Amino acid sequence: MFLKTNLFKAINFKNPVKLPLSYWILVCIRFMLTLLPQSGYIHPDEFFQNVEVIAGDIFTIDVARTWEFNPQFPIRNIFIPKIILGPPLNFIRIIHPFMKYYFNIDLRTPYFLITIPRLFICLLSLINDYCLYKICVLYGQNFRNRLKLFASSYVVLVYCCRSFSNTFEMMFFSVLLLLVAECMHKSDKVIYHNEFLNEKYDQATTPVEKVKIFKLMTHLPNHSLNFVVILASIVVLGIFNRPTFVGFAFPPIFFWLHRGLGSKVVGFKDFHYRIITLIISGIPIFLLLILIDSSYYGYLTMADIDMLKISWDNWVVTPLNFLRYNSDMKNLNAHGLHPRWLHVAVNIPLLFNVLGFTAFIMLFIQTYRFARGKYSKLPKIQSITGLMLFSLIIPVAILSLFPHQEARFILPVLTPLVYLYGNHLYPNDSDGPNFRRLKKMLLYLWYAINVMLTIFFGFIHQGGLYPFTRSLHTEIKNNYGYHFHIITTHSYSIPTYLLQLESTTNIYKDKKTGHSYRLAPTTFINKYGSMPMRELFLTVNDVLSNAEMLLHKRKRKYRIYIASPCSLERKIRHEANKYNYMQVTEEFMYYPHFCSEAFPEFPKEHDQFCLGHNSTQTKQSQAVDLTMLQRISCFLRRFCLRVYRVSPKNYS
Repeated sequence: MFLKTNLFKAINFKNPVKLPLSYWILVCIRFMLTLLPQSGYIHPDEFFQNVEVIAGDIFTIDVARTWEFNPQFPIRNIFIPKIILGPPLNFIRIIHPFMKYYFNIDLRTPYFLITIPRLFICLLSLINDYCLYKICVLYGQNFRNRLKLFASSYVVLVYCCRSFSNTFEMMFFSVLLLLVAECMHKSDKVIYHNEFLNEKYDQATTPVEKVKIFKLMTHLPNHSLNFVVILASIVVLGIFNRPTFVGFAFPPIFFWLHRGLGSKVVGFKDFHYRIITLIISGIPIFLLLILIDSSYYGYLTMADIDMLKISWDNWVVTPLNFLRYNSDMKNLNAHGLHPRWLHVAVNIPLLFNVLGFTAFIMLFIQTYRFARGKYSKLPKIQSITGLMLFSLIIPVAILSLFPHQEARFILPVLTPLVYLYGNHLYPNDSDGPNFRRLKKMLLYLWYAINVMLTIFFGFIHQGGLYPFTRSLHTEIKNNYGYHFHIITTHSYSIPTYLLQLESTTNIYKDKKTGHSYRLAPTTFINKYGSMPMRELFLTVNDVLSNAEMLLHKRKRKYRIYIASPCSLERKIRHEANKYNYMQVTEEFMYYPHFCSEAFPEFPKEHDQFCLGHNSTQTKQSQAVDLTMLQRISCFLRRFCLRVYRVSPKNYS
């Protein structure tokens, strides 16, 4: 009876707990922001490392397959993005004909193609919330405050609803932390009861008492290898998703291996047994992922298997290729080298703001206590606090060793960060009045900063590209047979899958003649980054000349667009005026659009360009002083994306 009530209840905590209404409101806001949708464009990797490639496979359309998916040297695993992004994209593919036929709703438009996958990822992001909640409940911590803080972070509202591989990495990390926390909790309970029963067994004086206690000991649940297969599988999946997951997985796995070491019932034999079992448990999923990648990239075919012509050349290990590529400093230099303190000094404050600074202060205090030998005031190593502390510090430290550092690389540490320090922003009974006011101020500051960053990264940063893509999709659809040339400068790449361009690699067969053929491309997207304006217009001139030649020879109608931040309007018009036969007219304008590559200058008092787009082209030299309000207004208006149409001048 004792075992079925007290012991198992202590090990399996299943009491239902109510979540606060404010948390559910924040969850609803998360989904509503996704449905709008968020027009902000954080980084091209959101599209080109995942959804662009998967959409190309599912819809059989033209997409931009980046070098990371080059079959000659692939560095990205295909299974994880397919298993996450495949369901929503296949849902669109299957439901689209019915929605089109019965409701005249076209699902293969930029809005649905960007929103439905994000909604699915947004739903999956609740895994992080659940893991944080379960860990708090398991160890009797205040989950209400932590969940509200977690759900109000712009990292969750923006990044966690996007198709970044870092977003998937965060899910794996949160699940890993929960499983290890449950294992530690269960092991602590079982080891405590085991040691207690061992002590009672030694104190027993009669054989009957010894037999009763021995039976109780044999009924204690096994705990040494709890979740070993699941843990091994998550680690392997996480590494194939992003090899940097090694840094995130190391602390939880280390704590899982060390559970109970130092007690009377767990020794180094158990430690080594756990290591061996963990490695063996990870081998099946490891081989399966290699098989999937090798098959997808064409290294392993059914013909090779049938003829038993299989060698080492038939296998591809994408994480190994990833490490080989990133170990070459020339490759890293091409992506940008950063100082090794960037994560600590810039990225943590940028991502976690108030909570990040709170962590710095608390870690400084704990370091000071350690230096002064006040070990009793430090968290125990084999505790949930120790697990979370190491899961915060070690991944950031390991990733700081690499010279290429982007803020999104450390997204997963939000879970341990909120667990450790989330409650520090809320007043408690032991705080004095001044300290309570300070905490309230910091909490309001947290909400204010995260609202601003949600607006900035969710809607303003490169925010003109999505609405331009939507307009471009309509233009292409309504002008079938036209050749479209899109030239972007000082902006990110346009996600090609949103345009739903017909495949130019797929082989079609004419039913009448039986001849096979491929479609010729009709849409050409050219990204020229921060190319100087003079060189850009030389390219535009070449494109215009070729398009005019095809127009006169083969009657191929065309449209040429230049998409550029509004801050470059003066340079574009100045350069365009050098070509007497070229006409550059504004076709679309999208606001807001923040582009750090072309940050606008603050207008001067005599900046006549603020008075109108054509003021530089007029011969009037009327000088008008601008007021400060006019200058500020002009400055803010330059945060937009302007799309110009290029055509030959009509001299008739």
